[in-house]
Amino acid sequence: MRIATAQYVTVTEDALIVELADGRTVSVPLAWYPRLWHGTPEERNNWRLIGRGEGIHWPDLDEDLSVENLVFGQPSGESQRSFKRWLETRAARGKTPQGQRAA
Repeated sequence: MRIATAQYVTVTEDALIVELADGRTVSVPLAWYPRLWHGTPEERNNWRLIGRGEGIHWPDLDEDLSVENLVFGQPSGESQRSFKRWLETRAARGKTPQGQRAA
């Protein structure tokens, strides 16, 4: 059973906003998703729907989110260790955290 599917995504400085096919809009704090939080506006806005709208993929940030998890209010489940490695890889490529924010 599908909970919901996404139609459109907006990422602001502080929130991830997803418009669902059934007319609802889900808004969650961007801080729940550290990779998005640390991404540039260009990286955040480069998204695509996957699985017929059941997920959202950000190729520049190597991030995938399930719409079901958003609807249920589940933040990122990425481990601190994995996230730290991701940040180190970004730094090695010359990418700095958005606004130099702390995780």
